[in-house]
Amino acid sequence: MENIAELTQPALRKVTRLVDLTASQQAAIRRIPAEKDAVNVPIAASRPNAIFTGQARFDAEQAGIFRRYPVPITLEAVLAEPGSVVAVEAYGMPLLVTRTRDDEIRVFINSCQHKGSKLVEDCEVHKQSRLTCPYHAWTYGLDGRLVGVARAEMFEGLDKGSRGLKQLPSRLWGGVVYAQLDGRDPDWSQVSDQVTADFKAFGMAGAHVYGRKSFELKANWKLVLEPFLEGYHVQRLHAASIGRLFVDAPNIVDMFGANVRQVSGRIGYEPSMVDDDPEGNVHKLVTHAYTAFPNVVVVTSQYYISVMILVPRGVDHTTVHYFMLTPGPATTPKAEEVFERSYDLIIKVFGGEDFRAAEISQAGLSTGYPETTLYCGLEANIVNYYDAIEALMEV
Repeated sequence: MENIAELTQPALRKVTRLVDLTASQQAAIRRIPAEKDAVNVPIAASRPNAIFTGQARFDAEQAGIFRRYPVPITLEAVLAEPGSVVAVEAYGMPLLVTRTRDDEIRVFINSCQHKGSKLVEDCEVHKQSRLTCPYHAWTYGLDGRLVGVARAEMFEGLDKGSRGLKQLPSRLWGGVVYAQLDGRDPDWSQVSDQVTADFKAFGMAGAHVYGRKSFELKANWKLVLEPFLEGYHVQRLHAASIGRLFVDAPNIVDMFGANVRQVSGRIGYEPSMVDDDPEGNVHKLVTHAYTAFPNVVVVTSQYYISVMILVPRGVDHTTVHYFMLTPGPATTPKAEEVFERSYDLIIKVFGGEDFRAAEISQAGLSTGYPETTLYCGLEANIVNYYDAIEALMEV
């Protein structure tokens, strides 16, 4: 989603061709009708106000989704090299994610095993071989082992082997780091293998993090998510930015459990376009939008991919971690200009328009009115997603 169609493609930039995508992605693209042939189907659907404002519903989601299943923490691309470490404030827990010298990604509680002090206090990516507590200088390897204790002789019977960092079960899925927050054996059933393969086809795991930014929003996480599941708002909310680039047309939608994949043609799309230039950048013609269980949003654009992790912090508080991924660092001034302009625009569109819409919706719903929210045919994916997660929660 960006208004840079007129820009020249940066020199030496790797593009994603149709053939680079998975067979499932290619088949979905082949199903996109010409813009003039798209048919919109009305629906009658609603949800009670309480799914956005009720503490009972929020608590049920925490228990039934965010503590029951593994959840996304950060992106593999953030830890680009062995010896990298980053602290993440996630789901009310301070976490550390490391890439060891053996190139393994690990997730730990960011808590020194002496008195609980955070080992890393900022959210920058650090390149180092050890983690040293700023309080009493206990030192850990990136694999979590306690390797050094200041004045160790003063601790009678100290067993360093039993005082390593608390590690959480974790796994990489298509470039996204997932972890089981309560430490129990994870149930990976809701993390889709197809979506994982799709993300790998985009090259997300080895991408370059051009920019990242966190947002603290006064809105329920589902209100933040909804715009990325529907096209009804685009021409209206984004009228002054990107609205003219998109039409009111249904997406081609596939669901893989509680994961949603949407693909749509850019304005003026004709199916023959995908075969006109087999070596061309498929992202110039189509936009992919994913909701990966339970709270990852991925949106493709011509020169970059947007990834967001929407972290519920309270009924009306969501932290959004946004990442702009490019195939590699800018290698020319023109490439840097394109990436910088793209980043500025997407922060404006997402931050100043989509996120603002979530906050003003939360403000209104918090009054108790409307008692139910309504959904139209252009918002059917929202309803489908809610059906899927509510089935998992048995509500």
